[in-house]
Formats: sequence, structure tokens, C-alpha cells
Amino acid sequence: QVQLVESGGGLVQTGGSLRLSCGASGRTFTRYTITWFRQHPGREREFVAGITGTGDMTSYADSVKGQFTISRDNAKNIVYLQMNNLKPEDTAVYYCAAVFSDRAPAFPRNYDYWGQGTQVTVTS
Repeated sequence: QVQLVESGGGLVQTGGSLRLSCGASGRTFTRYTITWFRQHPGREREFVAGITGTGDMTSYADSVKGQFTISRDNAKNIVYLQMNNLKPEDTAVYYCAAVFSDRAPAFPRNYDYWGQGTQVTVTS
């Protein structure tokens, strides 16, 4: 069993930055790929960025490459999503998800555990 809790969301202006955190339980944290998804109002949940347990592989949606950075601190059981140069289209509920894997699948159906989500709102 893995429990995930997101934090760090909020209201920012266009061009601002936020750092989201995904705190995870369990001593096997380093074996899990952790991936961020986001869900815009009225849309399906979409892949944002993923990182494998050792941090040796990261992947990003084309829409956020060069803008967002995913990282993890295994000593603290935390995965971060640094979000820079935020735009109104980044407004969404952001979720982190976990799966026991050496890859970072881009589809929600591949993930076993989910956090409750954190709201990010970017104003113009």
C-alpha cells in the first residue's frame, strides 16, 4: 500500500512559479515511479511528468518541456514538480500517482495509487 499527498498548489499570476510536492508513505518508495497528471475542467486527466524510483529516467509531456522539472528526494519520500513560467492553460488540478515500475507510463490506467490532488490556478 502506498499513500500519496499532494501540496503546494495555489493562485499565481502568469509568469510565476510554483513547486508542487508529492509526499509518499512506505519504505519501498524508491522502487516506485511517481508521475504527475493534471485535469483541466471538463477534460480527462492528462500526463504531465514522470520520474522513476532512482531518478535516472524522467519524462515530460510536450506541453511542459522546458517549463516544468520533476525531481525526487528519496530520503524524504517526496517528489517535486517545479513549475516555471506558468500560463493560464496550466490551470488544473494536479495529481501524483505511483506504480511499481522502471518506466514512467503516460496513461492513468497504468497507475495503482493516487493522491487527492492540489489546485493550481494561473491568472492573466
